[in-house]
Amino acid sequence: MVTSGPTRGYIDAVRYISNKSTGKLGATIATEALKRDACVTFVYGTGSSTPDITLLGKDYARRLTLIEIETIDDLLLTIQEKLKGKSFDAIAHAMAVLDYSPEKQSEGKIASIKDTLTITLLKTPKVIKQIRTLWPHAFLIGFKLEVGLSGDELIEKAYASMVESGADFVVANNQNEIVGDKHHAYLINSHKEIVSRCETRQDIASNLMDLIARNCNRLL
Repeated sequence: MVTSGPTRGYIDAVRYISNKSTGKLGATIATEALKRDACVTFVYGTGSSTPDITLLGKDYARRLTLIEIETIDDLLLTIQEKLKGKSFDAIAHAMAVLDYSPEKQSEGKIASIKDTLTITLLKTPKVIKQIRTLWPHAFLIGFKLEVGLSGDELIEKAYASMVESGADFVVANNQNEIVGDKHHAYLINSHKEIVSRCETRQDIASNLMDLIARNCNRLL
């Protein structure tokens, strides 16, 4: 399973908060998995990139299941109910899940008559922890995005998030090092070792598939 793209938190019927995620990295990871003969369940946020199966052929399309979600509630419903009982060898949780979402959604559209509007945001559940609970034996890869940190600071933050979530590996990246086709990232293991330094989305996808292949071979 690959989760990818943004999530939304609705303020009223037409307004929402979201994030800058495009889903391009998740789509690249899913495409690489398909090329290596995997069956892929791709859970993606509305408006984000998906694997371009028109470039891959019919056989690839048969091995790809697309599930579109919009809000965190949609995501939770998907993993807790729609995918309940489904087995995954590996899960790459690349989706940019909102850390905070509006406390409530107003009915209709809020009138724009006030000079200021106060919105209360509440912390959202850590979805990756629920994924680990639901699929305790899957090879789980987390993703940590920060802004403007040094390499050492980024690795420390990413490792802490991996320990907290129970992931097996984490992909650490800085927002300011993602420009065009360039996507600098570190792949970090449970010993806080950098096992790979990547420069593009394809680098990340290829290295992750290598890790997954080695892990799955050990399980067989």
